[in-house]
Amino acid sequence: MTSDYAVRGENLVREFGRRDAPVRAVDGVTLQVAAGELLVLRGPSGSGKTTLLNLLGGLDRPTSGRVLMGGGRDLATLGEEKALAVRRDEVAYVLQSFGLVPVLSAAENVEVPLRLRRTPSAERAERVAEALDAVGLRNHARQRPYELSGGQQQRVGIARALVARPRLLLADEPTGQLDSANAAVVMDLLRDLVHTREVAAVVATHDPVLVSRADRVVELRDGRLDVIEL
Repeated sequence: MTSDYAVRGENLVREFGRRDAPVRAVDGVTLQVAAGELLVLRGPSGSGKTTLLNLLGGLDRPTSGRVLMGGGRDLATLGEEKALAVRRDEVAYVLQSFGLVPVLSAAENVEVPLRLRRTPSAERAERVAEALDAVGLRNHARQRPYELSGGQQQRVGIARALVARPRLLLADEPTGQLDSANAAVVMDLLRDLVHTREVAAVVATHDPVLVSRADRVVELRDGRLDVIEL
């Protein structure tokens, strides 16, 4: 089976709670995202956005339905070792809380995914410099998170996500701790990097200001895909 998508969720359901009274955080969602596409997943808090991101990235398993990665690979049938390799090598996350290690410099934070993959040191240095340059922070490589503004910290988070050259980028409220000016800068940067690097990206947010940066918008309400805007 071949595909023209980077990730596809089919009839995804995720239930929590007791079997006799389950709560459906995601309720029958089907969507797919292509390489080079920035999709915004819009919806209020509690609508199921984070749960859906976790399903698409393989951090959680659906109660029913399936997640297919590019090439039609079903995460549920890959086996644990291959599924782990997909999560490590093909999927990256940008977090609302930035998720930087306080005692590491910006460059060292960006380097973490490459160390986990045991990338040779010379290649690590080259790719870290390239990633920081892409987000406009080459001159801040030695600074620690507390020496950077919130917008700069989130740009380090984006560099860290992209340094491993993922196929799928998942961002959960990436501008939630930023003011409107920095939020716009971060979203413009994400959009440009997604388009130039042909990365598929799903950005969960409830901020209507960010919707205009998307290639496509889907709305999630009570776990259901309610509105699709092209």
